[in-house]
Amino acid sequence: VEVLFKAMAGFSLDLGPLKEPLGFIRVLEWVFSIFAFATIGGYTGTTHFTVSCPDKDQPVEAFFAYPFRLAMKSYCRPLCNSSSCTETYLQGDFSSSAQFFVCVGVFAFLYCTATLIVYLGYRTVYLQTSRGPVIDLLLTAAFAFLWLVSSSAWGKGLTDVKYATDPNRPVELCTSCKAGEFPSMGRLNASVIFGFLNLILWAGNCWFIYKDTPFHKDPAPPTTMEEGGAPGP
Repeated sequence: VEVLFKAMAGFSLDLGPLKEPLGFIRVLEWVFSIFAFATIGGYTGTTHFTVSCPDKDQPVEAFFAYPFRLAMKSYCRPLCNSSSCTETYLQGDFSSSAQFFVCVGVFAFLYCTATLIVYLGYRTVYLQTSRGPVIDLLLTAAFAFLWLVSSSAWGKGLTDVKYATDPNRPVELCTSCKAGEFPSMGRLNASVIFGFLNLILWAGNCWFIYKDTPFHKDPAPPTTMEEGGAPGP
């Protein structure tokens, strides 16, 4: 409790950092990290195709969702000469890249929230020693690297998801089937875009954090000729 009171006593709200690149970019990172994991988390899609029977065509819908363990999602393909159906599964498991991408987005969101509190409420404490900016720089660079890896991995995973859920894939195993509507994946395409936008933001923000660290050397001011002194050769 005493530690909490000391922390609250040192809190001093100052919105000034939001007008500077350091705080403004951090807000953008906070927003785009939400967009990144929100566009992929909770996604559901449907692959459509039709079974052509002598009496009528029977539509089939194969559902899939995040985290894209397609081999665990079954759908029922009707039999023309029977009232029963054949239980069939989509192929592939792309959960590792999808969950890694979401995990990076969630942790980036939490880190942005924590650093914004520090920037706006404990700015003097943050700049009091070089430890704060240095740690911030290292973690920001680490998140930039994680965004690069996770966005690239999820981009490849999304390509595989599109291939595995293409309506022409189940049709290859069924001579009496016709491909239908391709599943809508606009949200998933946007998630990859947001991932690489986060990469640009986090990598660019490293420069502004670097300027607060002792590694950054301000250029020496130009020397002026003393009044009344003779100019050098």
